[in-house]
This record gives sequence, C-alpha cells and structure tokens, in this order.
Amino acid sequence: MDMLWYAEIFLAFLCFLFLFHWGWNYHLPIINWPVVGMLPGLLWNAEDVHNFSTRLLKCFGGTVEFWGPWFTNMNFVITSDPANIHHIFSRNFSNYEKGPEFREIFEALGDGIFNADSDSWKLQRKLIQSLIKNNQFEVLLKKVVQEKVQKGLVPVLDHVSRLGIEVDLQDVFQRFTFDNICLMVLGFDANCLAVEFPKVEYEKAFDQIEESVFYRHFIPESIWKLQRWLQIGEEKKLTDAWKVFDQFVYQCISSKREELSRSKTQELEKAKFDLLTAYIEGGEMGDFPKSNKFVRDTAFNLMLAGRDTVSAGLTWLLWLVATHPVVEAKILEEIRGNLLLNNEIKWGINELSELVYLHGAICESLRLFPSVPFEHKYAVQSDTLPSGHSIRPRTRLLFSLYSMGRMESIWGEDCLDFKPERWISERGRIVHVPSYKFIAFNAGPRTCLGKDMSFIQMKMVASTIIWNYHVQVVEDHPVLPSLSIVLHMKHGLKNNLWACLIHTIRKFVPFVALLLDGVWFLRNRVVQKGAKPEPTILIQDLQRRTACGIHFCMAGSYCHGIKTLATSPVVCIKINVDVAVRKHFVIIAAVCKFSWAYYKKSGQNDFPAGRR
Repeated sequence: MDMLWYAEIFLAFLCFLFLFHWGWNYHLPIINWPVVGMLPGLLWNAEDVHNFSTRLLKCFGGTVEFWGPWFTNMNFVITSDPANIHHIFSRNFSNYEKGPEFREIFEALGDGIFNADSDSWKLQRKLIQSLIKNNQFEVLLKKVVQEKVQKGLVPVLDHVSRLGIEVDLQDVFQRFTFDNICLMVLGFDANCLAVEFPKVEYEKAFDQIEESVFYRHFIPESIWKLQRWLQIGEEKKLTDAWKVFDQFVYQCISSKREELSRSKTQELEKAKFDLLTAYIEGGEMGDFPKSNKFVRDTAFNLMLAGRDTVSAGLTWLLWLVATHPVVEAKILEEIRGNLLLNNEIKWGINELSELVYLHGAICESLRLFPSVPFEHKYAVQSDTLPSGHSIRPRTRLLFSLYSMGRMESIWGEDCLDFKPERWISERGRIVHVPSYKFIAFNAGPRTCLGKDMSFIQMKMVASTIIWNYHVQVVEDHPVLPSLSIVLHMKHGLKNNLWACLIHTIRKFVPFVALLLDGVWFLRNRVVQKGAKPEPTILIQDLQRRTACGIHFCMAGSYCHGIKTLATSPVVCIKINVDVAVRKHFVIIAAVCKFSWAYYKKSGQNDFPAGRR
C-alpha cells in the first residue's frame, strides 16, 4: 500500500514538472524536454520539416542549438545566418569537414568526392575539374542534352499532349536527367525516357537510396544501426536498392573495360568520350586506384550531383513559371529574341548565355526551392561563430538552404515572392549575389563544379518546354516538398500539356493567326452589339485562360472590342488558339489595330465612354 502511495506521489510530481516546463516554454516552436530533448518536437513536425526549420530559425534569430535525447549523439547546431555560412564555408574552411558521421550516414556514396575530406577531396576535385573543363566534355554535354531533348523529351511530351492525358513532369525530368547522366558518366543510354514510361529498376533504386538516407537524419544512430542489423524498415529498403544499383553500375564498368580493351584509345577519344572512359584510361588519375570500387564510388557521386539536382530544379521552375503567366510571357519574349531562327530554337552556349531573364528565373526558383535543402559540416576544433555561438570539437552543423531563401533579413519583405527581376540589374545583366547568401551551388572551396553544366541543361529544357507547350497544372494538385536529401515534389507535378496545335500553326500554317483575327473581327462586327460586360473582369478572365495574358492584353489594347466577346462562339476558338499564337502577338496587335480603325469608321461605337 505504501509503495502505491509513493508511486502516486512520484507521478503527480512528474506531471507537475511536465506542466511547469511546458508552461514556461509553450511560446517556443520547440521545447527541450528532459531526457528526450527536442526530438519529440522534431518528429511531430517531420512531415513538414522544411517549413518547421524555417519557423524555428526565424524565432531564434537564424541559429539554433538542437538537443537530442541523452546519450544518442543527436546534438547539432543549425543555422541560416549568412555571416556564419561565410565563416564556416570560406574564412575558417579548414576547421569544418564532412566528418566520420556524415560518411556513415551517406555510406552508399563510398569514398567519392561528397564524402571525401582533406587530401583525398583536393585530389578528386582537381581530377573532376580537369575532366569537366575538357573541351570534349563540353561537346559531349551539348550533344547528349540536345539529342535527348529532340529524340526523347519532345516526342514524349507530344505524345501525352496529343492524347490529352495528365503527365507527371517530375517523373519526366527524372527520367530525362537519368538518361543524360548515364550517357555522360557511363557512356550508356538507360532509355528511361520513352512514351511507354518503362519501369527501370535501377532508376527507382536510385530514388530509394536518397529517401532512406534522409531518414537517418531524424532517427537516433543506435536505432537505424539496429534496423540495419535486423534488416527491417528503411534500412531493409536501402540495402535492397543499394544492391540493385550497384549491380547496374558494376555491369556498366565491366562492359566499359571490355570495350576499351578491344578498341584503340585514339579512336575512343574521338568518338566515345565519357567520364567513365576518362577515369579508366585517362592519365590524370595519378595515384588514384583504378579499382572497380573506386570507379563505382566516383560514378555514383557524379550521377547524384548531375541527375537529381537538375531534375528537382526543373520541376520547381516549371511549376513557378506555370503559375506566373507574366514571367512566362517575359521568358517567351526573350527566347524569341535570342534563340529563334527560322521558327526553330537554336541552342548554342553563346545563345543560352543571352537568356538573362530565364537565368534569373532559375536562380529565383533555386532560392525558394534549392535542390539540396540541407548541408552538413563537422567541427574539427573549437570555434566561435560570428553569431556568438560556441562550437566544440566534433560538433555537427546543419545549414538550411530552404530556410535561407525565406529569410526577410536576407532577401527583404518580399522574400516569399517569385521575382526573377531581383537577379537582374538595371543594365539588364545578372546581379552577383555572394555565395554565402545563395548557396544552392555550395560556397567557398567546395563550390559546385557542375554549376555551369546545370544551367546549360536547365536552360535547354526550360526553353524547349516553355516555347513549345502550354503547361497547365492540374487543378487542386497538392504541391509539397518531399522528405529526401533532394527537394523533390512529394506528389509529383501533374500537368496537362497543350502542344500539337502549337506545332502545326507555327510550322505549317503561320498565316492562321492572321486569318483567325479577321474571322474574329467579322464575327464581332455582326454580333454582340449592345453587350457591355465589365472590361476589367473579362480581361482578368482572359489572362487566366491564356498562358500569356500580358500578350493578349497588349493586342487587346488596340481593339477595345475585345471586351465584348465573352459569349461569341468564335471567341472560344480565339482564346484557345491564342495560346498557340502567343509568340506572334505583334501580328495580332497589328490586325486588331486595323480592325478597330475599320470598326470605328463604320460608326458602330457601342462601348461606354471612358473605356475606349
């Protein structure tokens, strides 16, 4: 009986401590509890961890010390302060490495450049830099991307638009970039991007590895290691996916070695240059081992860097452009002025560099939705950050790139707005933003070597899709970031594409726009007399229906009769076709101006005064 009484007293005391601790800290976004630390708050918000970390960092001034459960080694410092970023990534770079814990979490990457530190990292970076700067690689990049766009991407998008079915653009981009990176790194075309949308096991295994590795960040080390030993949960999925992907890569390496042994090196350099060939046969390898294991690790790291970062960036970019018609209109104008030659897009490094507004849109998209939302570091020695936080040896540091793009202290009060103009100067050139403010491509000595390569691919793909198709996001489709080491969309990007009519009009019947404007004018002259809908509401409706409402409004400014067309059958054709002929708005504007002059001359002025 006494024992029961003591137990009641103890439980009551625990409840009192719990309520007192909660009442003292309830205003904070996360509470540091005894024994379990801040882990309950993190797990409670795990499904929305990116926005949760943003709220957390805003509340604590940009830097937070996270305390995990006792004896679990889950303590770390998370920051989005540009001063801290600059200090860690540049000024005191030698004191902050990836560290052994990072290598253990990302063990699937092996001994590649992402896991490497010190001399190993320096040598690998020097080697990769020499390969990427090779003129042959630049030729390979342009050839591979251009052929895959013309023979893979466009046929697939034409197919789905012709059938009128929904398509997940994220899936399309992942297949596209996987084929590209396999060709550039392994010299092998995986053919993931096809109208049949084939299920490719090793491509899906690649995705599963990323997701499983991400979960290791939120589970105590002892627990995920126990799961790995028992082969259950995410660790079981990781092991299975790892085996599938390794089998694919080792098979490619074996085939490449056999191919090289049967061929002459000079012929290969001229005809079949790829990074795997350069690694196996190149003289730049120096003291690096040429074992299959090292080549596999290098290939995996290069594929991770070149595949998902580009596909995720393209997915968020196309969603933002599709939901911002004015931005789309400006990109179209830029493409028409810089890439268009005989109604066909001309891709060249020089031509792509002139797409300043598209470049700004890509940077703005990566600011809001960085392909890699978190970055890791590990302190070698004690240090003090510019924010005043003390760093002990072996302290882990996390950097939230996602949160940095949403900080008013960094980007101003309009930080949540999609504004490509913030990247463009008054002289029409790209504004230089310090890498410690915009670290989508890392910062300091570890700045991404493939930055230019990523921009080239994204510009080629984005300009092709925006010019040839009208992307319409499926209504009520949820757009949320996924839980992965790469910022994918959780539910993909479901779209309807309108393309075939565009191709037909632009390539074969360029005068259709002029003809339809004449028919539209004649129809309007006969019907709708006396109909006076509210112009502002109607123009907003036209903007909503068209991909480039700004162009339609420019044409409409020459012909006020456009405001009376809401119920005309011919207008339905006009509105739909305007999506196809939006690049030729100058012709439309001229015809509208002529139509309005003739209409005014005929004396049929039935528009309200002040609206003319």
